[in-house]
Amino acid sequence: MATGTRARCLDARELGADPGDRALLARAHAERRVLVTLDTDFGELIYLHDVPHAGLVRLPDLPPEQRIALMAQLIDQHREALDSAAVITIRTGLVRISSSPFQG
Repeated sequence: MATGTRARCLDARELGADPGDRALLARAHAERRVLVTLDTDFGELIYLHDVPHAGLVRLPDLPPEQRIALMAQLIDQHREALDSAAVITIRTGLVRISSSPFQG
């Protein structure tokens, strides 16, 4: 992953024990970092509960061996969407980019 983009991604392993979805989104937002997850619950927090965020990439059903390659492509092809705090969902054969209800 590109160095600048890697620095903008929040790795939950940095936090130790799971602090919960809201806390992960809050930390990523505070640090202006994109959250990459397999969990689809973050979309509910963003769209139904208006939780602020700096961007979200969801990889809910991708095999582990595909995730890194697809993330590299995503960064190259959709950097502008990532920079505008979009919510991006990648499923096998499909990339869906949704505008963020919160820009900030």
